[in-house]
Amino acid sequence: MKTCLPLVAASLLAAAGATSAQALATQPRPAPVPIRADKIILVGDSTTQVLSGWGGAFCARHVSAFVACVNLGRGGRSSYSYRAEGSWDIALAEMKTGAYDNTWVLVQFGHNDQPGKPGRSTDLDREFPANMRRYVEEIRAAGARPVLVTPLTRRMFTDGRLDDDLQPWADAVRRIAREMDVPLVDLHARSMAAVQGMGPVQAMTLAEIPPPSWMSAAAQTGTTVDHDVPPPPEVPADPTGRAPLGQPKWQFDYTHLGDTGAAFFAAIVADELTRVVPDLRERMYP
Repeated sequence: MKTCLPLVAASLLAAAGATSAQALATQPRPAPVPIRADKIILVGDSTTQVLSGWGGAFCARHVSAFVACVNLGRGGRSSYSYRAEGSWDIALAEMKTGAYDNTWVLVQFGHNDQPGKPGRSTDLDREFPANMRRYVEEIRAAGARPVLVTPLTRRMFTDGRLDDDLQPWADAVRRIAREMDVPLVDLHARSMAAVQGMGPVQAMTLAEIPPPSWMSAAAQTGTTVDHDVPPPPEVPADPTGRAPLGQPKWQFDYTHLGDTGAAFFAAIVADELTRVVPDLRERMYP
């Protein structure tokens, strides 16, 4: 008899559990609330792409779980070459995936549109504005919503004053934003003010790696030295391996960003974006 008692108890517990499960299954569930999500697509050059620009930190730190953030920045691209190589076709495909309440496309070019970029430079008076207008038109035609971004400043100084070699391209983007009624993230103005406030020495902390001592010493005088840094010794390549496409060149310069710089400017972009696109305020962390 004693050996039967545990079996009886187990049977009773199992029956009780089954009854409870059946009761729960028959209870009506509240109607599900459909999820509402947005998508943000980043289009631009190396100052936007992962590892050397602000885009990676932006997607990682500033969007909520209700925003899909896709960074399609490509190093070395201009408003012309990004389209010519087919990267724009990939961006257009991302805009047409559906299911999202809104798809926002942030477009930032200018660095590689400047003269001296063989195969990439564009004419500032005609070609660059035409390219940017076409991006806006095609974003809208795809059912997405454009946001123009003025180019991130470089960080070269002369006698304590920040050199502004991207102002004409920033002005062109501002004009197009006004003419076409497009939200504008004025990253150029915000980054210029921030970097000028830092000064040449502190601004060096935004780069991918620390500067060589002789470049740091020059910055102490208020004037940065713009020379190519000798590359680090090459590590013998693994004959069975392949380097990742688009791998950044880890060196000190006055354009690209390390972790500190990426986080700093991503926060500026997020702050500006939520200001000019109020619909995103509940879905982002400035």
